[in-house]
Amino acid sequence: MLNNTKQQTAYIFYSIIVIIVLRFILTGLIPLLDKTESRYSEIARLMYETQDWVVLQIDYGVPFWAKPPLSTWLSANSFSMFGVNEIAARLPYFLVCLILVFILGKFVKQAGKSFYLPAFILLTTPEFLLHAGVVSTDAVLCLSITLIMISFWKSIENEKRSFWNYLFFIAIALGLLSKGPIVLVLTAPPLFIWLIIQKISIKDVWNKIPWLTGILITIAIALPWYLLAENRSPGFLDYFIVGEHFKRFVVSGWEGDLYGSGHKQPLGMIWVFLLVFSFPWIQFVLIRLWKERKTILKNKWVSFLVLWLLWTPIFFTISKNILHTYTLPVTIPVALLMVHYWHEFKNKKLLFILGSIFPFLVIIATCVVAFGDDKLLEDLNTDKYIVEKLIENEPNTPIYYWGKKSYSSRFYSSGDIKIIKEASIDSISNSNDNFIMLIRHNKIKNVPEEFLEKMVRIDSIKRTSAFKFEK
Repeated sequence: MLNNTKQQTAYIFYSIIVIIVLRFILTGLIPLLDKTESRYSEIARLMYETQDWVVLQIDYGVPFWAKPPLSTWLSANSFSMFGVNEIAARLPYFLVCLILVFILGKFVKQAGKSFYLPAFILLTTPEFLLHAGVVSTDAVLCLSITLIMISFWKSIENEKRSFWNYLFFIAIALGLLSKGPIVLVLTAPPLFIWLIIQKISIKDVWNKIPWLTGILITIAIALPWYLLAENRSPGFLDYFIVGEHFKRFVVSGWEGDLYGSGHKQPLGMIWVFLLVFSFPWIQFVLIRLWKERKTILKNKWVSFLVLWLLWTPIFFTISKNILHTYTLPVTIPVALLMVHYWHEFKNKKLLFILGSIFPFLVIIATCVVAFGDDKLLEDLNTDKYIVEKLIENEPNTPIYYWGKKSYSSRFYSSGDIKIIKEASIDSISNSNDNFIMLIRHNKIKNVPEEFLEKMVRIDSIKRTSAFKFEK
């Protein structure tokens, strides 16, 4: 098996089809999970409901300054076409990843490589496959970075100007609207270093790329939203530029985060994330690069990809607040390097076996979720099931959340759930004949005992219980 090129091509093709189908099925099987997915989905739902396409909202009337709007626009528009549900929330990011796969396939095919090979590598990379249908800003950022890097390469390598020259600036604008100035931080340094290493003159760069027209294109696409957002929600630019792009990365456990807490990690943890979430392809690439270390800088394409690959983890090495999702853009140069060196790997069978490990686990998980006990889903980090049952069984009963509402409870109640705190218990109980209160199990101890004794527990899942109050 897999002993010749025809068998290998067939295995790659059918693996891609199976993985894509199963990944799409999972977008509907798995509920939106707290905090990240539910948060961004709720922000998009609020945008769709309020029709405010400028100022993102974390709750009704509460602005969300942490991210630009592109990803939210995608989900909100998806809601307008397919209704408010998990698949509609995730569909844009599933499609973005498929677009990435298609772009890389077309790109390597022009160099005489297999159209399907980069798709197989990416879809068997844990970080990429996880993001192929997860509500976040990272997939669109990854697309933006990929377009910036490839269009820059195309612009420098070709003598005649083409759409690639202008796509470079369009991609920068998309990056600014998807994640902000970080897109320049992750792309400009490796490009600048590469130009120096390859001794490409400033004159050539100036002549081959339409800088003046291109910058105007970037400004025309990205700047209007930034100005409108600051105008309608003063303070946005200070929080987003200074807080999100400086303090988040240098201040350990940054306390200025308005929407959560910093993800404090040991210095250098980004490299662990890279090795784990890009398995096994990053390991194969590093082994190959070590063997070719004396000639890397002599090869323009390989040196371009190596700088693209290394810069992101190098940059985040000094960051104290990171997530494994920051390695997503690195999966692209890893895939392109694997395609470049593919013919030099003698034991293709080993590549296929190790590459198929994570997708195989995904297949098992899909079957367990689809045909297993519903309790498995209810035990996930979501309030979907308890909220939906309460709405169905108690349609006219007000529902409150003790202390702080979860994002999933907001999304699945269409924003109807309200907050109840100790100071408001008496006024709420006096104004309602009955109501339901959701309480996280680790927060039950904070509810006044005399009030809790008046309530009856009517439902419970792994992390949350529902209590009913009746006069």
